[in-house]
Amino acid sequence: MEVHFAPDAEKKLNDLAAQSGRGTDELLQDALAAYFDELVQTRDMLDSRYDELKGGRVKPIDGEEAFARLQAKTETQRNREA
Repeated sequence: MEVHFAPDAEKKLNDLAAQSGRGTDELLQDALAAYFDELVQTRDMLDSRYDELKGGRVKPIDGEEAFARLQAKTETQRNREA
């Protein structure tokens, strides 16, 4: 497989390879493996949350309500720090 990078990304990869003493292929394989692991975990979490919503175990909240809750938490935190 052949992968093409923008010059700045390729420079970063080559610099990291030189610093670490590892080959660029090895670094890319490790990075992709970690990315795919994270992607699988995220997909599993999303599927689980969807199942909880569909099964009625979790109730969705309106976007405006979620935003209001976030604002209230932020305000509370700011008041504690002051």
